[in-house]
Amino acid sequence: MENNNLKTNTTLLKLLAGVVLVIILFLMNLAWGSVHIPFKGVLQVLFDSDTPNVVWSNILIRTRLPQALVALAAGCALSISGLLMQTLFRNPLAGPSVLGISSGASLGVGFVVLIAGNLFGYSLSSVGLVGDMAVLIAAFVGALGILLIILMVARHVGGTLSVLIMGVMIGYLSNSLVSIMKFYSLEEDIHSYVIWGLGNFGKLSLDRANYFLLFTLAVSLLSLFLGKWLNMLSLGDNYARNLGLRIERSRFLIIMLSGVLTATVTASCGPIIFIGMAVPHLAKMVSKTSNHYILILNSAILGSATALLCNLIARLPGFDGALPINSVTAFVGAPVVISVIWRRRRDQLSV
Repeated sequence: MENNNLKTNTTLLKLLAGVVLVIILFLMNLAWGSVHIPFKGVLQVLFDSDTPNVVWSNILIRTRLPQALVALAAGCALSISGLLMQTLFRNPLAGPSVLGISSGASLGVGFVVLIAGNLFGYSLSSVGLVGDMAVLIAAFVGALGILLIILMVARHVGGTLSVLIMGVMIGYLSNSLVSIMKFYSLEEDIHSYVIWGLGNFGKLSLDRANYFLLFTLAVSLLSLFLGKWLNMLSLGDNYARNLGLRIERSRFLIIMLSGVLTATVTASCGPIIFIGMAVPHLAKMVSKTSNHYILILNSAILGSATALLCNLIARLPGFDGALPINSVTAFVGAPVVISVIWRRRRDQLSV
């Protein structure tokens, strides 16, 4: 009994420490950058409408606060999506992109950005807000289109491995179509497409960032209702079926939830899926449990912290502008995956 209470207290302390870390990184995202704003100034701008410093107010409200909100929500959503995929396919290398949904978003953006120059004679990136909205809608439609195909496959094709193979093949097909469009596109359009593919947390205004935050957090919370199913699936399909789990229905709902999260983030931020592959490993290492209720919470918290850290690194003083988010996420996330693999290998040899 005492051991159970000790484990519960330790788990709660870890979750609380993670939340505190997220808050600290969130405030650092608001304060640090090419223009340093003291924490007192940050709080003054956020909670005092009569702040005298107009420059600080513009920087925070128009740039840093939307970026921090988007990074927080995107990291949470991608990490949960990656955890769902790794559990469903029982593959440590699975992530949000494993079913080709991010490739579908890239295909949608490709149709809008790469073909626009040939059809209209000018780059869509020069249109401004209209072009940005067109890219956002195209990415979301492309991602949801691939998701619907995968869901149809999941309903009619037996076996989780078959669904995985179909998703990977659809992703390759989407990338092939994008490559063909690149070959016949204008240089300006290709440049715009490449910039989109590098990832960015700063594409949304404050109002749209708030909607993005609310939607992704609401969908992420739904994953907690899948905790019992995920615990069963982690033991194997046969064992889960003997426990009364309907494999096809649970697989369908898990893919749908993960797909919606991936589609939303990819459409709003670009294909920054590496966080979704790396953070679940970190969550498992910190949690030291196979209980998916705890793993989901830790993945959400650590995913938000990782995304905020990457956004902070990308905007550190000394860089010309901001570094691409994809390069920073890989730089931060790859050592996590390598260390987890190294530790597992060391533990196996010690046994």
